[in-house]
Amino acid sequence: MERYSREEILNIVEEEDVEFIRLQFTDMFGTMKNIAIPAGKLPKAMDDRCIIDASSIEGFIRTEEAEMYLRPDLSTFSILPWRPQQGKVARLICDLIRTDGTPYEGSPRYLLKEVLKKAESLGYTLKVNTECEFFLFHTDDNGIPTTITHERAGYLDLSPVDLGENARRDIVLTLEEMGYEVESSRHQIAPGQHEVEFSMDDALETADKIMTVKTAIRTIAKRHGLHATFMPKPKAGVDGSGMHIHLSLFKNGKNVFYDPDSEDGLSSDAYAFLAGILKHIKGMTAFCNPLVNSYKRLTTGFEAPSQIYWSKSERASLVKVPFQRGQETRLELRSPDGAANPYVVFALCLAAGLEGIENHLKPQKEGKTEETELLPSNLSEALKAMKEDGLPEEVLGKRFLKIYNQAKEKEWMSYMEQISAWELEQYLYKI
Repeated sequence: MERYSREEILNIVEEEDVEFIRLQFTDMFGTMKNIAIPAGKLPKAMDDRCIIDASSIEGFIRTEEAEMYLRPDLSTFSILPWRPQQGKVARLICDLIRTDGTPYEGSPRYLLKEVLKKAESLGYTLKVNTECEFFLFHTDDNGIPTTITHERAGYLDLSPVDLGENARRDIVLTLEEMGYEVESSRHQIAPGQHEVEFSMDDALETADKIMTVKTAIRTIAKRHGLHATFMPKPKAGVDGSGMHIHLSLFKNGKNVFYDPDSEDGLSSDAYAFLAGILKHIKGMTAFCNPLVNSYKRLTTGFEAPSQIYWSKSERASLVKVPFQRGQETRLELRSPDGAANPYVVFALCLAAGLEGIENHLKPQKEGKTEETELLPSNLSEALKAMKEDGLPEEVLGKRFLKIYNQAKEKEWMSYMEQISAWELEQYLYKI
């Protein structure tokens, strides 16, 4: 992404006829929020003088945190290509600042930056790329989303079988116009399912990118009369949608996961980082897979992990080690889905991996055995594992964890109180 100075941004706003600026931030549950200001108020925003009332945002304490300043990160400035070209709209991603000038420690972006600072103090830089999977469904006559798709395309199919190809092409062109480097796009396994994969970038930039990409994909899909959803499992009997995360650690410009002298090209640090993730993945799952629906994707029979093991080839493994070596050596965590908050998940992955390196941890042998453990099978189990693992509290803080747990426990109980159509079909007549 290009980096602009304050003066350059103000000049671009004037020259490009930008009339509104969206000041964006992400809450603890991975939902993007924003306020829009006229372009003339941009200097005020750059001076940290734009205030929001956070009392109605879930996860904020009403009394202590009613007012927050938005501090724009100037490196995130971008004109939104999908908005009108006359009277354009630009955006800046912001950090949340308390009224006393200190960072708000409940901000997911701040939490990731703190873990990145620790890594930097050790000489490390985390690079990440993601595979964002989503479904394109038709809407009804009233514009309400359905789970209907009129195509029957499968993995890597193309038009005319792939009816979403035009929408996917426009999505990629829009993202490239914003300066995002798209590695590839493709039709995925299930009918109506698609994927966009991005090139490696610094972890913070990638997290910012994911939040923007989800908005862009939904917006472009709507122009094509479609609804884009990142819901992990919107339809039974087909593969769900994940957000595979590729992780590489660099030091002095070199990929520390690569060792040309080892038999498989993987360094001891790569194995230690892997071991740290495997050790803490149960406690991280409530964040990697934050919805009740997430666990309907993590089942056997589809290409999603349900057990805790790693492999160099098996697509159902929790962590896959792709064959590329050199600067492209990486670990692929396959359990997260599109509902995950990327700032939080990246922070936890990095913290777990650094713990592995610091303590010289060694992972279990490749593949699964009779002793291979299972991932949590539902949100309730994941929350229990989260509370039993010290890493989430260490990274996110006790207060963040308490608020998150309360909200997710409420979500779980609401789900458990529902009577599904399946239950009625199975039991109403027989029992």
